[in-house]
Amino acid sequence: MTTRQRYEGVIAYFLANQPNAQTELIYHNPFELLVAVILSAQCTDKRVNMVTPELLRAFPTAEAMARQTADEVYEYVKSISYPHAKAEHLVAMAQRLVDDYGGEVPEDYDALLSLPGVGRKTANVISAVIYNKPTMAVDTHVFRVANRIGLTNNSRTPLATERTLTDNIPGELIPLAHHWLILHGRYVCTARNPKCADCGISSFCKFVSNLGKK
Repeated sequence: MTTRQRYEGVIAYFLANQPNAQTELIYHNPFELLVAVILSAQCTDKRVNMVTPELLRAFPTAEAMARQTADEVYEYVKSISYPHAKAEHLVAMAQRLVDDYGGEVPEDYDALLSLPGVGRKTANVISAVIYNKPTMAVDTHVFRVANRIGLTNNSRTPLATERTLTDNIPGELIPLAHHWLILHGRYVCTARNPKCADCGISSFCKFVSNLGKK
């Protein structure tokens, strides 16, 4: 099977079975999603969704969060991984939004990257989910799934994985494909004991093919 055939098969399956895949983070506007994604680093979406309602009721806008100290925000996020650092990032991010962008989450990619607490993965999520741009956020699920099924050839870094995926997936589908790969990795192609027998793309999977050769 060629790489092109693998991509075509995987894309066709997900288009037919998950045409409306979306993030499991709960949000109502770009600022709320940005907060949630910053909190989600090395933390589950489930845990983030437990924390953000109370946090965002207290500080619903960039202006409101920018007026707080990191210690005040920490009280709302202390059950999240790395809460001290993330509280500091949230306050600094909100202050930058207020000072430089009128309290709004910028669309410009470099502007997103300039925000405290925002790295390439977070900027890619915001660009794809909010602004529907062809940016592929590579988290642990995307990195694992892409390598395991053969969409990438043993990529060693998230950036290499991102570039290979964006080179091979049609631009208009990249925001959707980001969710396909995350959800597939979360529920089917799990890190340990992947559910290959229940997998709809097993016929296109390099890992399954190699198992059959043993």
